[in-house]
Amino acid sequence: MNTIYIRTLKRAEHTVFCVADGQKTYFDPQFKRYIPFSSGQQVKRSLIDTLNASLNTQGSPTTFLFDVKKGELKEGEVYATCNPIYADQLFGGWMKAVKASKENPSSRTLKRRSPISISAMRGLHPLLAGVGKENASFDRSDRPNNIIKVRDEKGNELSESDIAALLEGKDRSLSRKWIPNNSRATGLFVHDMAIDLRRLFSVLLNPLEPEISAEVETQLREANWVETQNIFGKCLTAPKSLRKEWIPAIVDGIIDWKITSNQSRTFSLMETLGLSISNDANLIASSIRAKLNEEDRATPIIDESLEGVNTFITLPAAAYIKTKSEKATAMKDARQELIKRLENFDYENQLKV
Repeated sequence: MNTIYIRTLKRAEHTVFCVADGQKTYFDPQFKRYIPFSSGQQVKRSLIDTLNASLNTQGSPTTFLFDVKKGELKEGEVYATCNPIYADQLFGGWMKAVKASKENPSSRTLKRRSPISISAMRGLHPLLAGVGKENASFDRSDRPNNIIKVRDEKGNELSESDIAALLEGKDRSLSRKWIPNNSRATGLFVHDMAIDLRRLFSVLLNPLEPEISAEVETQLREANWVETQNIFGKCLTAPKSLRKEWIPAIVDGIIDWKITSNQSRTFSLMETLGLSISNDANLIASSIRAKLNEEDRATPIIDESLEGVNTFITLPAAAYIKTKSEKATAMKDARQELIKRLENFDYENQLKV
């Protein structure tokens, strides 16, 4: 089969993983609840970060262009490196559409769709995930060396005596900030991935819809990328030695990615409870699911014996779901299974003769 489907179940606890008005949510019309979510783009960014960390390499550089008009800087194009010698580019895809210039006489658009499709991370069921509100405070009232500045309507700073007069008769601290109505996400969350093995390690050589420039093509050939052909046409395929190095790293990204918040008080391990691997999209949806009972309550289910699906269940899953085969080595076993599947695909000989 040409596509590997992966479903991952995570547990998030009182955290923030996609900030917008506290925590991004969407409205479920059937159950009439707001459900927290993380976009597929954010999951992809987290995966790529883990990939680069596994390879111990920097991510590919991004070019930001600006134009000067009437002495002012104006936003121009932003484009990626468009070179698969960077692992994050090969797996993440790219888009480059720039105006013709002296330095870039050709204005041909280069684009590569990522071979890894990633869904949003959303609640396993609308009744199994939600958002809560909390009031927070920024308190530095125990520090005598704080600097307090109070400005009037014209922006002028008041003197200490003026501030004291202003506060007379008021029970107000100027060393505390009250931060009301902060959204926090909690619950069971699921996300899906689809890996197109036909394009995972190949870049097309279609001159009408180019993925790479002529200069990059020459660079890849010199780096022993092999010209092959798949269902999409002629392409260059990464050498086996490079695949051997990058496959464990991309698997690390798929299994070990984490979303962290810049608010330390809302950190959550977001531990993985279960992960399923299959070549069948319908089966992968059935492997980790929820069931609505007669009392309109949702029960999470991990199907441990679904034919055509390899399911791996971690020890923490037993705290939330009735399971029988949870193991301490579940994610290690899942990693080995994914590596085996990625290494066994015949990237050089995809078409039947």
